Amino acid sequence: MSPEFALSRRAVLAGMTALAATPVWAQAQLQIVATTGMIADLARQVGGSHVAVQGLMGAGVDPHAYRQTRSDIVAMTRADAVLWHGLYLEAQMEDVLADLGRKRPVTAVAETVDTSLLVAHEDYEGRFDPHIWMDPDLWALCVPAVVDALAAQAPELRPTFEENAAAFIAEARALGTYSTDVLAQVPRDQRILLTAHDAFGYFGAAYGFEVLGIQGISTESEAGLNRISELVDLIVARKLPAVFVETSVSDRNIRALVEGAAAQGHTVRIGGALFSDAMGPDGTYEGTWLGMIDHNVTTIARALGADAPAAGRLGKLVGTA
Repeated sequence: MSPEFALSRRAVLAGMTALAATPVWAQAQLQIVATTGMIADLARQVGGSHVAVQGLMGAGVDPHAYRQTRSDIVAMTRADAVLWHGLYLEAQMEDVLADLGRKRPVTAVAETVDTSLLVAHEDYEGRFDPHIWMDPDLWALCVPAVVDALAAQAPELRPTFEENAAAFIAEARALGTYSTDVLAQVPRDQRILLTAHDAFGYFGAAYGFEVLGIQGISTESEAGLNRISELVDLIVARKLPAVFVETSVSDRNIRALVEGAAAQGHTVRIGGALFSDAMGPDGTYEGTWLGMIDHNVTTIARALGADAPAAGRLGKLVGTA
């Protein structure tokens, strides 16, 4: 057992011992802790006014590298339920979440999706690309797990949770239709999405884009000089007009591609910043899953030649390229 895990485990146990049990029915709202912003948003959409949701990872935070803090552990031990993504997205937290799950209601939401619908990891047997929120149809499949997790704590509210879930799924489908329509306007030879790491595989499969990441599925993988050189040559040969940075990943490698292409006489611009593993700031449209995907789709479409509305599907986007 590593010293870090031992410390985290002791903190979990201490939090459990110190927690005075409060019946769920006595609380004004269910107290929910979610790891990622995307999961936190799902809980808010399904739970509505009946839940108070604390997301551990805010805007610009990379879940692949995130390590829990002491305050995170206290929050999780005091929550009525803990929701996390799973599929090895929160790799550094898995031991703590597994330990907590023996004492508290803990749900790995994305791991309830049929693995036949997931993309297997090229390098690790039994692991899958976790970035399923990039495809609205796949993300909608996570909703029932959130309904069940909340209803387990407040069974009398299940009809309300199911009604909220149905409304959210309808919005997700509408967003999927918008995405299909605007991305279909991108010329076929321009449907190449090059970003900092390989987070857009499900997006590419859903909308017919070739997706290239400098790093692999996890941002913990390294991008070597050979990979940079290969991608520069591809950008020049295929005359890519734009590449994209990500809000939760350093833009250093993307800027190296731009400079490398310029050295070979081809100008490629940065088409905008995409939300990959984290959403926008709390309290903004882009700080919701619907706004996050609307922003990404609209930014990609406009940068690659489509006539998409600058303010997105609902006219709520701010600052889209």
